[in-house]
Amino acid sequence: DAPTETALPDGVRAVDIADQMATAYLNYAMSVIVSRAVPDVRDGLKPVHRRILYAMDERGYNASKPHRKSAQSVGYVMGTYHPHGDAAIYDSMVRMAQPWAQRHPLIDGQGNFGSRDGDKPAAMRYTEARLHRLAQSMTSDIDKDTVDWQPSYDGSTKEPKVLPARFPNLLVNGQQGIAVTMATSIPTHNLGETIDACLLVLERPDASLDDVLKVMPGPDFPTGGTIMGIGGIRQAYLTGRGSIRITGSAEIEEGKGGKHRIVITDLPYGASAKAFQERVAELIERKVVEGVTDIRDESDRKHNLRVVVDLRRDVEPNVILNVLKKHTDLVSSFPYNATVLNSRGRPTEMPLLDILSEFVAFRRQVVRRRTIHDLNKARDSLHRQIGLYAAVSLVDEVVRTIRTSPDPESARARLMDMEFPTEGDFARLLAEADPDGEVGQVFRLSEIQARAILEMRLQKLTGMERDEIEASAREISGEINGHIAILNDKAILDSVVRNELEEVKAKFATPRLTVIEQQDWDDIDDEDLIERKDVVVTITKS
Repeated sequence: DAPTETALPDGVRAVDIADQMATAYLNYAMSVIVSRAVPDVRDGLKPVHRRILYAMDERGYNASKPHRKSAQSVGYVMGTYHPHGDAAIYDSMVRMAQPWAQRHPLIDGQGNFGSRDGDKPAAMRYTEARLHRLAQSMTSDIDKDTVDWQPSYDGSTKEPKVLPARFPNLLVNGQQGIAVTMATSIPTHNLGETIDACLLVLERPDASLDDVLKVMPGPDFPTGGTIMGIGGIRQAYLTGRGSIRITGSAEIEEGKGGKHRIVITDLPYGASAKAFQERVAELIERKVVEGVTDIRDESDRKHNLRVVVDLRRDVEPNVILNVLKKHTDLVSSFPYNATVLNSRGRPTEMPLLDILSEFVAFRRQVVRRRTIHDLNKARDSLHRQIGLYAAVSLVDEVVRTIRTSPDPESARARLMDMEFPTEGDFARLLAEADPDGEVGQVFRLSEIQARAILEMRLQKLTGMERDEIEASAREISGEINGHIAILNDKAILDSVVRNELEEVKAKFATPRLTVIEQQDWDDIDDEDLIERKDVVVTITKS
C-alpha cells in the first residue's frame, strides 16, 4: 500500500504517477515547442536564430565591418544567451548563411559553409561570418523600446523576445522544425512578392486569398525548380497545411551519333545532385531503368547545377525521363505545415492571410512604440533647449550665480529660484512648445533644465546664441508634431509602415527563381514508362 500523506517526511507529498508523468511531459513538450523548435510568426525565427542575430548585432559584426571568426559569435551566444551546445548554434548559423537553403541569407559567410549535396561545413574555428545587410533590417530600432525583453538564462542580462523585423522573414526564408507532437514546414517566398502581399493586407484588411495570390502566386525556392499546379498552393495557404509538388528542370539534348542525353539543371528544394546520382545508379542496378550509359555531375562552384545522364542510341529519352521523374527526387512534394507561435506565444496552425495580418499588426505596433520612444526623447530635448534659451537670455546673471555658489546643489537651487522674463520670441517659443499650456510673465527652470546648464562648460554657455537655440528648439518642436500625428492618425501610421516595407523591397528584392505551372499535372502513368516501338506479334492457330 502507498504510504499515507501523514506518514511522509516534511516536504514530501504523495502523487498519482500517471498525473505526474502527464504534467511533466506536457511541460517538457511546451518547452520544446515555445523555446526551441517552433518559430514566431512576427520575426519568423526560433530562439537560437534570434539569439545569433541579436548577439552579432550587439557585438557589431555587421555588413560594414570585417568578417569575424564564427567561433567568436558561437561562443558569445552560448555563454550569454543560448544554454545549449555549440554544435546546435553553429549549425543554425551555417543554415542562415547557405544560399541554397535560404531565399535571402541573413548571415554573410566566408569560407566553407557546406554544399547543397550535404557536405559538412568547415569547423567554426576556420570559417568567418558577419550579418548580411538584410539582417540589419531584422534588428533595426531594437534600442528604441520597440519589443519586449526577458532575462537571459542566467539572469546576467536581457534578450529580446522577438526582433523588430522590417520584412516578413517567416515567409521569405521559410522555416523547418520538429517539436513534440507538432512540426513546422514553411517554404521560402520571393521578398518583393511577399512585401506586396503585406502592402495589400495593409491597404485592404478584408482582402481575399485570391487577391493575395495575384501578387504572391506561391513559394519561390532558392534552388529554382517548377511548382506543378496551383491546387496544392491554394490548399496550403487556405488551411495552413498541404502538399506542394515540385519538379526540377530537365532538357533532352542530342549528342554525336544520334545519342541523347538528359541534362538536369534544377532539382527540387532540398534534393541534392549526389543523392540523385546514387538513386539513378540504384535504379540501373535493379533494372528499373535501362539504357543509361553514364551519369556525371558537371555543376560548378557557383552552385549552378548540371547533372548529365548519357543514354544509349536505341532508347527513347522521354521514357527514361519519365522513369526518373517517377522514381527519383526529380519530382517531389514539399509538406506545407504553417505551425507557428502567434503574437500571444501560443502554437497555432495559421492560414496565409492570418500570417500576413499578424505581421502587419506587428509592424504597426513596432512603429507606434518607436514613435512613442522618439516623442519622449524629443520632448526631453526640447525641454532642455528651452532651459538653455532662458539661461542665454540672462547669461551674465546665470554665470554669476553659478560662480558664487559654494557647491553644485546650491547652484542648482539658486538657478531654479531665478525668474526669467517671458517676452517676445521667448513667449512665442514657449507657446509653440506647449500649445495647451499658459505662458506666464516669468519662467522658472525645472530641475532637469538646471542640471543641464550646470553640466555645460561655461565657455560653451556664454558662446551660445539665442537664435541658434531657438532654431534648434523649433526643429525639435516640428519633430514632436510629426510624432504626435503618427500616433493620432492611423492613415499616417500606415504610411510609415508602407514606406519602410517598400524601402526594404527596393534595396533587396530579386526576380523570382521558381516557375509556377497553372495547370495541375497528373501522376505519371505506367504507360508513360514504356518505350513506344514497333513490334511483331505472331498468332498461331492454337
